[in-house]
Amino acid sequence: MTTQPWTARAAEMAAIFMVGDGLVGLLQPRRHVDLWKEEALGAERTVAPFVDRPGRRQLYALAQIAGGLWLASRQRPR
Repeated sequence: MTTQPWTARAAEMAAIFMVGDGLVGLLQPRRHVDLWKEEALGAERTVAPFVDRPGRRQLYALAQIAGGLWLASRQRPR
């Protein structure tokens, strides 16, 4: 059995994170942004464009999900 390099595993983990975060952002955009808009270890600047703009967060969520699925589809076992 050959172990995959950490880069492939990291890409798979990133894809899973993107899909999961995208789903939460799509279904609960206000709650999700509210969790990250204050005292979030630097994430405040990242979520600032989405504060009080749930439609914008949902659009970004769709892009996240699509990107995550694309990234996951590129991973192959060795």
